[in-house]
Amino acid sequence: MRKRISRYISLLLLLTSSCFFCSPVWAQRPGAHKAEPAQIKKEEKKKTEPEENVPLYQGMSIGVEIAGAGSYLLGSDILNSEIAVQANLKNRFLPVIEVGYGKADAINDGNNLHYKTSAPYFRIGMDYNVLYKKTHLPGYMYVGLRYGMSSFSYDVDGPSMTDPNYGGVISYPFSYSGLKSNASWLEGVFGLKVKIYKGFCMGWSVRYKMRMNVKGHENSIPWYVPGFGKNASSSFNLMYNLIYNLPF
Repeated sequence: MRKRISRYISLLLLLTSSCFFCSPVWAQRPGAHKAEPAQIKKEEKKKTEPEENVPLYQGMSIGVEIAGAGSYLLGSDILNSEIAVQANLKNRFLPVIEVGYGKADAINDGNNLHYKTSAPYFRIGMDYNVLYKKTHLPGYMYVGLRYGMSSFSYDVDGPSMTDPNYGGVISYPFSYSGLKSNASWLEGVFGLKVKIYKGFCMGWSVRYKMRMNVKGHENSIPWYVPGFGKNASSSFNLMYNLIYNLPF
């Protein structure tokens, strides 16, 4: 099942990249064909225009992450679903707010521990369009940074366990419910956004997540953190978004 999910995500990433680099707009970029003298002068004039002439506000967009919901529908024990609202300033700086919902209901195959949680999460950050001077492109490539946080409660329970060598009981059945926790983390982002039809776009991003803090308890620690993923010091995550540029 995981191989099938990875295959679908890889196809989506390939499709997005193909749209970006094979777009007719990209193919007709300045220099792709021999330009007329008037066109050359126009392009040179555009290059010499000071950046201050670019209006500050370039628009706003709203996006929905679909890879997490897709993997859940295909059988994953974990669900991540979120929306992002992003502003475009000078086609260069892209402040963003992300609000999502994370859920896990999983049993560890090795020790039969059952873990369950669900809660919202929040992120705030900024992206930087590294191709901001290429206004003729059908989208942009960006790098960014996020600060994420989540406050949640979780349930964990497990059966008795015996020593596989000597047969003695090493753990008795237990059940803890409603354990409260909170977490915070940082994310480094690299991504691509491509216009596909009028105001509609699609894009993908790779995220490197670095855990800052996760509150645990005397008898257990969270196995999964909404918005961050499995509780580890760091992890990678692939995201795929459908985006709409708002008409104002």
